[in-house]
Amino acid sequence: MSLMFEEIDSQSSPIGEISLRRRRIPVLGDRDIYEVKLGDEFLMSSAFYAAEEALATLGLAALQGDKLSVVVGGLGLGYTAVKALEDTRLDELLVVEALDTVITWHREERVPLGQVLNADPRNRYVLGSFFDLAVDPLSGFDPRQPGRQFDAILLDIDHSPTQFLNSANARFYSTDNLALMAQQLKPSGVFAMWSQNRPDAEFEALLATVFEQVESHLVSFFNPFQNNQATNSVYVCKGPAAV
Repeated sequence: MSLMFEEIDSQSSPIGEISLRRRRIPVLGDRDIYEVKLGDEFLMSSAFYAAEEALATLGLAALQGDKLSVVVGGLGLGYTAVKALEDTRLDELLVVEALDTVITWHREERVPLGQVLNADPRNRYVLGSFFDLAVDPLSGFDPRQPGRQFDAILLDIDHSPTQFLNSANARFYSTDNLALMAQQLKPSGVFAMWSQNRPDAEFEALLATVFEQVESHLVSFFNPFQNNQATNSVYVCKGPAAV
């Protein structure tokens, strides 16, 4: 029987103390709940992850063809990456994560989905800042093949386009830097991004300066901690904007 609460690991990082915890919450049934915290702030919980999975589902649904190459920005507890790998058209997945601690949790299978990711030969972890790599298309996301392009880039790092995990991330959300990232997409490629908030009209307008097609999807799910329906958003963008 699992302990009611256990801190599995806690490590310092450039953006603060990051910790992995496991707990039992009787009202949620006979299962372990995994949580990631940055300082006192909750980043991720395995109690609900529908929107993280929807990021992969909605992003990849906008693509045609097979032998797809995909980048996931932000590893978290692995839900977006694992959902992407369920798409049989996927040929390669690069999961870009800035914190070595988070990659180690998955490689050492301290989190449940680590085993799934490690067992899939299509998956590869890339240690690095998504935001730094995104604005450097000459090097790009793949250290083995600088400058390559991808079919999709799926981003789940900041809480929203205006609420940042790290204040330095704010500069990414501009026409110039989004356009640099878009250079790493194939002509028919897709950029999709998760947000904890409802669709933001100003951000949609910003995305439209870079992409021809911008769609916002509202994802509803039950939040057991609040005992009600909650919503997140997924932005899906495709094609270069007309100049």
